[in-house]
Amino acid sequence: MNETEHPLLQSTLPKEQHQHQLQVSNNDSLIQQTCLESKKLWQIAAPSIFSRLTMFSITVVTQSFAGHLSNLDLAAITTACTVIISISFGFLLGMASALETLCGQAYGAKKYHMMGIYLQRSWVVLFLSSIVLLPMFVFATPILKFIGQPDTVAERTGLVAVWLIPFHLSFPFQFTLQRFLQCQLKTSVIAWVSGVSLLIHVLLSWVFVWKMNIGIAGTSLTIGFSWWLSVVGMLGYTLFGGCPNSWNGFSSEAFVDLWEFFKLSVASGIMLALENFYYRMLLIVSGYMPNSEVAIDALSVCVTIYGWESMIPLGFLAATGVRIANELGAGNAKGAKFATLVAVANTVLVGFIFWLIIMVFNEKLALIFTSSSSVIQMVNELAILLAFTILLNCIQPVLSGVAVGSGRQAIVAYINIGSYYAVGMPLGFFLGWLLPSSIVGMWTGMMSGTIVQTLILVIITMRYDWGKEVRKVQILIKHAH
Repeated sequence: MNETEHPLLQSTLPKEQHQHQLQVSNNDSLIQQTCLESKKLWQIAAPSIFSRLTMFSITVVTQSFAGHLSNLDLAAITTACTVIISISFGFLLGMASALETLCGQAYGAKKYHMMGIYLQRSWVVLFLSSIVLLPMFVFATPILKFIGQPDTVAERTGLVAVWLIPFHLSFPFQFTLQRFLQCQLKTSVIAWVSGVSLLIHVLLSWVFVWKMNIGIAGTSLTIGFSWWLSVVGMLGYTLFGGCPNSWNGFSSEAFVDLWEFFKLSVASGIMLALENFYYRMLLIVSGYMPNSEVAIDALSVCVTIYGWESMIPLGFLAATGVRIANELGAGNAKGAKFATLVAVANTVLVGFIFWLIIMVFNEKLALIFTSSSSVIQMVNELAILLAFTILLNCIQPVLSGVAVGSGRQAIVAYINIGSYYAVGMPLGFFLGWLLPSSIVGMWTGMMSGTIVQTLILVIITMRYDWGKEVRKVQILIKHAH
C-alpha cells in the first residue's frame, strides 16, 4: 500500500506523523509505549466504567426502595429488569456499538463532520428498533406466564413493564450519545452527567417512594426520569457548543444508507444481547431444579456480583473499540495491533484481580446479601465457577471490542450463537442432568460455551491482516465522505 494508491492517507496524515505512528522511537522503550497506550485506553475506559456503574446503580437503587413497598412489588420490578429490560438493554446497547465503529474510524481519519451524520442515523435506526420491541413490554404478563412465572408475579410485572416503557425509550439516545462522545475522548462529560443523574435519582426515590409512597407505577417512572435526565445532559452538551467540529446541525444525510447502518447495528445488537442474556438463563432454569428456592437465591447473589463486575469489561469493550477504530481510521495498522495487545494485557490483569478476590473471600461473598446458611453454602460451592466466569468475561469483551473497532460485529454474532447456544446450552443441560449438583453441572456446561467463544476470538484476532483492515476502513470513509 502506498500513498499514491490511497490519497486519503496523505490527506489525513502528514508524512512525519505517519512515520511516528508506525515506528517505535529508538528513545522509547516498549514499557514506555505500553504505558502510553494503557493511558489512552484508561482515559476512555475509566469514565466509561464509572458511567456504566452509576447508570446500572439507578436500577439497583429503585429495586432497593421497591422492597419497602411489598415483597410482590420487589419481585415484580426485579423480574421486569432481569428479563424484559435486560433483553431490550442488551440488544439496543449492542446496536449502538455500530456507531462506535463508524465514529471511531471517522475521528481517527479526522472526518469529524461525519460523526454527527452517523449519530443522527443511529437515532433513526435505534429508535425504530425500540418501537419494534414495545410488544415485549405490552405483553409481558403472558410472556412471563409462558416461561413459568407465578401468576401474581407475572401480572404485577406486566404492570411494571408498561411503566418502564419511558426507560426503554431512553436507550436509543443514551447509548448513542455515550459512544458519540467517547469516540471524541469527551468521556469526562459522560461521567459527570451519569454521576449527577444517580444523585438526583437517589433523592427522587427517597422523596417519592420512601416519604410519599407513590406505589410501584411511580417507582418505575423514576428510573425513566433519571435516565432521560442523563440523555438531556449529554444532548445539551452536544447541541450547544460542546462538539463544534463533529456536530454541524441536523442533516438530511442522516436518512442516507440507513439499510447498511441497520445491518451493522443489528449484528452488533445480536452480538451483545446473546452475551447479556446467556448467564441469566441460569436463573430461569433454576426454577425447575430441586431445592429451587435456595438455588434461585444463591444464583441471584452470583448473577448480581457478575452483573456489577460486567460493567468493567463492558467499559473495556467500548474503550478497545474506540482505540482500534481510531488507529484504523488514521491508517495506522501497527498502532491498531499494538492497541489490541495492550488492551488484552490490561483486562487480563483486571480479571485476575477479581478472580483472586473471589477465590480468597469466597466464604464471605454471600454474607453481603443474605444470612441464610443454606444459601451461603451454595454460593460457596459456586464461588470457583463464578471466579473463572468473571476471568473469562474480562478477556472476551476486549476481543469483541477489536471486532467492533474493525466493523466485524456480524462475525462475532455468529460465533456467539454457535458457542453459547449450540455448545454451551446443550452441554449445560446435559451436565446439569448428569452431575449430582444440577446448578454446578449447568453452569460448567455454559462456561464451556464462553471458553469456546474466547478461543475462537483469540484465533481470529491473531490472524488479523491489519494492513487489509486499514485499506478497508479508508475505502469506507472515502465513500462516506
